[in-house]
Amino acid sequence: MSEREPLGESQHPGWPARPVPLVVDGAEVRLRPVRWRDASAWSRLRLRDRDYLERWEPTAAGSWEERNSGWAWPPQCTSLRALARRGQCLPLAIVVDGEFAGQITVGNIVRAALRSAWVGYWVTSDLAGRGIATAAVAMVTDHAFGPARLHRLEATVRPENAASVRVLSKVGFRREGLFERYLNVKGEWRDHIVYAITAEETGDGLVERLVAAGRAAHVHSS
Repeated sequence: MSEREPLGESQHPGWPARPVPLVVDGAEVRLRPVRWRDASAWSRLRLRDRDYLERWEPTAAGSWEERNSGWAWPPQCTSLRALARRGQCLPLAIVVDGEFAGQITVGNIVRAALRSAWVGYWVTSDLAGRGIATAAVAMVTDHAFGPARLHRLEATVRPENAASVRVLSKVGFRREGLFERYLNVKGEWRDHIVYAITAEETGDGLVERLVAAGRAAHVHSS
């Protein structure tokens, strides 16, 4: 599809997505489509990091062990990839130095006059504070506003989740307001802050902004 070709409702640009990688804190960070063979690493990390992750994630049926066992991943992955083929989401694995390290998803993509979506993400506890999530959000935002041809992204985060608030603020998402009793988390209706960014606010791109600030570097091929 050429740049001049009008975007039709049946066309789903930006998938499969493989944004240009970055070097962050000495580690190479890549985003790629989730795949079925991620099951073992996904389950191992999710089960290990239960205390780190569960407090922020929506209430769901079944125990944490059931929802995050190896056999729970294939149907999730199949569903995510089916939605991606229909142009409704961009489900990506965060890969650090070649190892699965988390997920980032652009979901609920709406085209036509809105061209909007939400972004959600998680990374492993041992990578917290190293700028990995910040880089992943920058990379996926640039992809969403570039190849995927979206106009607006938003993210919701609990006020208590200071780490995620920092990630969104560092890459340039702005706070728009508070959604009261927005999402059920661990059996309680929790307030969430909504952050958003539009294509006009990104300038030369959020990745270039991180690089210029010295928080990331481009990967140079040998």
